[in-house]
Amino acid sequence: MKVAVACDHAGFPLKQIVLEAVCAAGHEPLDFGTHSAEAVDYPDYAEKVGRAILAGEAERGIMLCGSAVGANIAANKLKGIYAGICHDTYSAHQGVEHDDMNVLCLGARIIGPEPAREIVQAFLGARFVGNDPGQERHQRRVGKVRKLEQES
Repeated sequence: MKVAVACDHAGFPLKQIVLEAVCAAGHEPLDFGTHSAEAVDYPDYAEKVGRAILAGEAERGIMLCGSAVGANIAANKLKGIYAGICHDTYSAHQGVEHDDMNVLCLGARIIGPEPAREIVQAFLGARFVGNDPGQERHQRRVGKVRKLEQES
């Protein structure tokens, strides 16, 4: 799958590790910047990731900033983007499996290279199970989230 990857200046030190992890997982990263540690605004890059997914250029996205909080807030402002902050492998795969998360937000000032690799692997290796027999509750819950999004 194609994976949109972007970061602000605080996420930049971890971006190359994430790009390599995407490749190592057998997927194609699309690098939407930033390309240096010069200060930039995280909403601009979260938007690039989200718009790539919404346009069908990428199936999932990964956004890095210092804490992951700003990137997460910004990404979730786009209708159809379901971003989550994950600093552990369980949240990364469970967010996809149960919640249909399509953007992983990582805090480069929170985690190091090896946890980032493992978290990216867990995120990209997971699939939404809400359509599987016996797992309908996840589809029902995600449907309620989508309804909230439509009503706002």
